[in-house]
Amino acid sequence: MSDEDRWLSVNWRKAVRIVSRLQTRIVKAVKAGDARRSRGLRRILVNSRAARLMAVRRVTSNRGGRTAGVDGVRLKTPASRWQEAGKLNSPDYRPKPLRRIYIPRKNGKKRPLGIPTVRDRSEQAAELSALDPFAECTADMHSYGFRKKRSVHDAIEACYNALRLKGSAKWVLEADIKGCFDNISHRRMTDNVPTDREKLRLWLKAGYMERGMFSPTETGTPQGGIISPTLANMALDGMGKLLKENFRKSQKVHLVRYADDFIITGTTKELLENEVKPLIARFLQERGLGLSVEKTKVSHIDDGFDFLGFNMRKYKGKLMTMPAKSAVASVREKVREIVRANMTAKTENLIGQLSPVTRGWANHFRHVVSSEIFRNIDHAIWEKTWRWAKRRHPDKSLPWIKSKYFQREGNRKWVFREKDGKFALFKMADVPIRRHVKIRADANPYDPEWEEYFRDRDMKTHKRNVKDKVSGLWVSQNGICPICQTILDEEEEWDMHHLIPKSEGGDDSMTNLALVHISCHREYHRYGSAAGCLTASYRGPSRMKGNFHVRFLGGEGAVMR
Repeated sequence: MSDEDRWLSVNWRKAVRIVSRLQTRIVKAVKAGDARRSRGLRRILVNSRAARLMAVRRVTSNRGGRTAGVDGVRLKTPASRWQEAGKLNSPDYRPKPLRRIYIPRKNGKKRPLGIPTVRDRSEQAAELSALDPFAECTADMHSYGFRKKRSVHDAIEACYNALRLKGSAKWVLEADIKGCFDNISHRRMTDNVPTDREKLRLWLKAGYMERGMFSPTETGTPQGGIISPTLANMALDGMGKLLKENFRKSQKVHLVRYADDFIITGTTKELLENEVKPLIARFLQERGLGLSVEKTKVSHIDDGFDFLGFNMRKYKGKLMTMPAKSAVASVREKVREIVRANMTAKTENLIGQLSPVTRGWANHFRHVVSSEIFRNIDHAIWEKTWRWAKRRHPDKSLPWIKSKYFQREGNRKWVFREKDGKFALFKMADVPIRRHVKIRADANPYDPEWEEYFRDRDMKTHKRNVKDKVSGLWVSQNGICPICQTILDEEEEWDMHHLIPKSEGGDDSMTNLALVHISCHREYHRYGSAAGCLTASYRGPSRMKGNFHVRFLGGEGAVMR
C-alpha cells in the first residue's frame, strides 16, 4: 500500500477515540493527584500513532496550514502527510527558526507574528494534545481565552454576573500586560509546564528569521505557534487563586481574564489601587511581566469601561453591555473601504464583499444591547450604497436608480439588490438579540463527567440558530461529519458540500448540502471515492415526525457525490 493510500484509509473515528480516551485518563490522574501516572499517560499519548496523525491533520486542515515556514514546506499531498506523521517525536528533532511577518493592528501599528515550519507546528500539536487536558484541570475558573469550548462571550457574561446586581462591586481595575507574549520568562515556563522540557526549551530559543537575518529569542513565547496560547495561559494561571486567598468575599474582588486581557472588580477605588494592583504586579514580575502604566486604570461602573470590544456601564443602576465605540467605528470604516474599492464593480460583487462583514459583526454582537446600533449601521450602509448607485448613473433620474438597485421585499422598499438579482444585502437588523448562556466555570471538556453537559450545550446553541444554514446542518447531522464520522468542533474549520454539484444543476437548499470538515471536503474532491474515509453516501437532512435527522445510505459502491 502506498503512503497516499495509507493516509486516505485512516480510520479517523478510531483515532479520535484513542486520543480522547487517553486525554480522559490524564484528567482522572490529575484530579487524583497522581503526578507520576499523569506524566506517563502524557508520554504514551504524544508517542501514539493516533495523536501524531491527528496532529498532522490539525495543522494541515485549516487555512493557516497552507502558510509555510522558513523552509517553504507545505504538506499538500496525502503521502507527504503520512510521511510527516511518521517523523514526529524522532530523537534527532531540532526546530527551525520562525518566519517573522507583520500583521496590521486596529491602531494602525503592526504586530509581529512568527510562523513555525509545518514540522514544528505538527510537533507542537502532538504535545498540545497531551498538555491541554492538564492545563484545563489547573486553569483559573474565570479564564476564557484560548480554551476549548470557551469564548469572548463567556468572558463578557462573567463580567455581567460580577457587576449586574445593586450590591455588586462598583469599581473595576482595567489591566493591560505590557508585551505579554514577548516577555514571559523562559525559565518560568520550562520549570512549571509539564511537557517535554527539552522540546519546550528548543521552541522558546528557536529565534526568528527576518529579511534573511537570524535573531535569537531570550524571552517570550512565539505568537503564531499552536502551543503558545496554552503556554501563556499556564504562565498566568494562579491569579484567581491568589486573589481569593488574599481578599474577603465582602470586598467583592473578582477576576475575569481572556488571555492577557483581564479586569478585576472591587468595592472601592483604594482597594484596587493600593492592594490589588501591587499584588498583581508582584505576581506578574515573577513571570517576567509587568502592567502597562499608561493603559492600566481604575474606573467606576457608572462611567463604564471597554473590555474585548464591548462596553459595560450602569445607567441609573441597570448594567448595559453594548458594542464599544471603537468596534462600531471599525466596522463602519471597513464598510467604507469596501464601497470605495468597488466603485465600478458589479452589484453582486459589492454585496458579496459587504454581507460577510456585516453578518460576522452582527453575529458577534447579537448577545448584547445592539438593536439600535444595528439599525444605525444599516442606515449608514444604505447611505453609502445610495451614493454608490447615484455615482454610477449621473444622468439617470432618482426613481430609475431606485428601481434598478433597490427592490421591495415584504414591508421593505429599500433592499439593496439589482432587479432580477439573486442576492440581497444582509441587514443587521434581521439578527435577533439573544443573551449568551455562559459556560459553567468549572466545566472541563476532557472530563467524562461533563460530556453530557457539553453535548447538550452544543445542541442547544445550534438549535437556537437553526435558521442559519451552518447551525441547521449541524443539528440535522447531530454534529457529525458524514465523511470521516468524527465530531464537528471548533478545532477544525468546516465547509458546506453540495451533494449535487452546481455545475450539474444542484442548488443551495438544505437538502443538497452537507456540513463537513474542510480537510475531508478537500480530499473528497481531489481523490473522490478512492479516499478510504468515504464510507457512506449522505443524502441530506430530511424531516420525519417533526425531527431533523441524517440518513446514511450505505451499500456497495455508495459514495458521496
